[in-house]
Amino acid sequence: MALTPLDDLNRLYAKLQRRAGKAEVWSDYYNGEVPLKFASPEFKGQTGSLFDGFSDNWCQVVPDVTVERMVPIAFRLGDGTIDEKAWDAWRRNECDVEVGLAFLEALIAGRSYGLVWKPDGVNTEITFHDVRQAVVEYVPGKRRVRRAGLLLWRDGDQERASLFYPDRVYLWVRQVGVIDGHSDLLTATFGGTGWISVGTLANPLGVVPLVPLENRARLRGKPISEIANVAPLQDTVNTLWAHLMTAADERALPARAVLGMDRPTKEILDEDGEVIGEEDLPIDEFRRNRLLWLEREGASIAEFSGADLENYVKVIEAAVRHIAAQTRTPPSYLTGEMVNISADALVASEAGLVAKVQERQRFFGASLREIMRLEALANGDPGRAEALAMGSVVWRDAQFRSEAQYADALTKYKAINVPDEALWERMPDTTPEEIERWKSMRDDQAAAIVGGNIAGLFGAKPAEDDEAPAQIAQGQ
Repeated sequence: MALTPLDDLNRLYAKLQRRAGKAEVWSDYYNGEVPLKFASPEFKGQTGSLFDGFSDNWCQVVPDVTVERMVPIAFRLGDGTIDEKAWDAWRRNECDVEVGLAFLEALIAGRSYGLVWKPDGVNTEITFHDVRQAVVEYVPGKRRVRRAGLLLWRDGDQERASLFYPDRVYLWVRQVGVIDGHSDLLTATFGGTGWISVGTLANPLGVVPLVPLENRARLRGKPISEIANVAPLQDTVNTLWAHLMTAADERALPARAVLGMDRPTKEILDEDGEVIGEEDLPIDEFRRNRLLWLEREGASIAEFSGADLENYVKVIEAAVRHIAAQTRTPPSYLTGEMVNISADALVASEAGLVAKVQERQRFFGASLREIMRLEALANGDPGRAEALAMGSVVWRDAQFRSEAQYADALTKYKAINVPDEALWERMPDTTPEEIERWKSMRDDQAAAIVGGNIAGLFGAKPAEDDEAPAQIAQGQ
């Protein structure tokens, strides 16, 4: 039995909701909003909600360290030239900013999505969406051929959906309400799942224009969040910190006790002034005033040493080292310790991170090439689309180096006759526009030399009257 678009909509919507639930968990870890785990019921009963808002958040550091080194700066066609049209469309849609958010969401939740569409009479739009808004389904047996895609968004008290196929786009809407802060479907109004069709559009691209950006995708298996391996260790660290701070509050300072003596009391008198009993005095005031007294013979003072908290710190440091090793995050990012570290040692410590970033660049780059290929198709340029499919993404260098290191490396490349343009491309944060401007300036200099206007390279020569005072001042 053939599936209808409504069947696809309901199935993809259910899949999206399942993924969104897990993504919300990882998002909470990234934001440091997780309850205390691995703590005994007795400890929770003792501390109550004292540590509810506490989190020593490594789950934020790990994806941030990766995404800050993933910066696309250009798109190269199959013949090696820079595609200026693609970069213009990229910046027009503010993708130079938005793609960083998409990478971050993919690292946190495992996936994010890019959408390419061209409304009638409007420039091509490139937008990015998280896993709570979009989902893609593939043709059975073909991992890279998209069969359908779903995009959701809220519009006031309505939920809207666009169901993409290679040839058509189906538009749907349903009414939702809000009860106790949660969306509630008003099925009584629309019946069934509540979706009603509001029209269809032709898809001129011939493919589903929703492109997934997947983190650590496998041949068999789902994309994995960067936080998945960090979360258990994060829970461990938080619990250890809670135990440490509790111990610091109660056991870190030496404790003194009066032995062989009754607690201080006061008499209880009736209306006639007769003693009818006695009650213990609160000792908090004596503690604050640091008062001690010994009246009974044989009474003595005992002291208990403060607890050593170093063992807690050692275990926390071991957990942080595990986080660094499992996520290939340099220890300098997690501990902040960079004392007497040479440049070579720092590069060696970041080798794992650089390799991980370059791996992500390769996989995310394939998705970005597909997005820009669709942008070329949307603008009626199939030749450029094919060239982009065979091209590559130009990334900023994943290895952070000092200006002196870059200058030394480029000088050595120049010594073996590497062209200037290739050297300029290796400089960090150098855009194709800057390279074109430098080439124009170099051509202007060459034209001035060939034309005999060498003085024009150094500015106008001072007039003779302007030279006289300088000569007089020098005794000439």
